[in-house]
Amino acid sequence: MARILIAEDDDNVRRFVSAAMEIQGHDIIEAEDGGLAAEILEAEQGGFDLLLSDIKMPVMDGIGLALDAGARFPDMTIVLMTGFADQRERAHGLDQLVYDVISKPFSLDQLLTKVDDALNDRPVEIVSLAQGSAL
Repeated sequence: MARILIAEDDDNVRRFVSAAMEIQGHDIIEAEDGGLAAEILEAEQGGFDLLLSDIKMPVMDGIGLALDAGARFPDMTIVLMTGFADQRERAHGLDQLVYDVISKPFSLDQLLTKVDDALNDRPVEIVSLAQGSAL
């Protein structure tokens, strides 16, 4: 399966996401913040299929991490996670760099589907806020 780097400062969320990915057979490396994740990416020479990162983290946030990772390893897929609407808005300028942003809280099914879609380069489903339906 895929090799995934998970950058998440909340221990519970990081363990949940890691366990879910491992159950799916993925090889997982964890980082507690964006700075550590950047160091791991450098040491591993970007050897990951997917970077799954929280946006709001200490040391280096997910936006900074995505910009750094995307510049150094442009073939790596990046998915961001956030529980803050203002942080999600910050990620909108990264459309060419980030596959998608998952809103917290998310269900196990939502996480697994998003990761599978990202790894298989499926088009992102766009939801119409006015209608609440997929376009």
